[in-house]
Amino acid sequence: MTTDISDDILATALDWKQAGKGVALATVVTTWGSAPRPVGSQLAVDNDGKFIGSVSGGCIEGAVVTEALDAIADGKPRMLDFGVSDAQAWEVGLACGGKIQVYVERLDG
Repeated sequence: MTTDISDDILATALDWKQAGKGVALATVVTTWGSAPRPVGSQLAVDNDGKFIGSVSGGCIEGAVVTEALDAIADGKPRMLDFGVSDAQAWEVGLACGGKIQVYVERLDG
């Protein structure tokens, strides 16, 4: 029997929440062009900055974790946009650009 990684992410987020920690969940909601993670990919963050999962394969993870910590603190959800145009990608040796949108929300309740 295999366990889907999204099950682990959500189970860990629930464990953190039940332990009294502040928790935020980041979810990839839109991609275009070259995107490191597909729509539906998730990252859970606790109020200590510990995280599980991935929304980007590393290139924007730090910014998402920072925004998740802010969402835990202020309770406001946010939609994050990250992207690289084809021209910018070509300049640094990549074949094509891409865009990713990540929705970040505090888990309440």
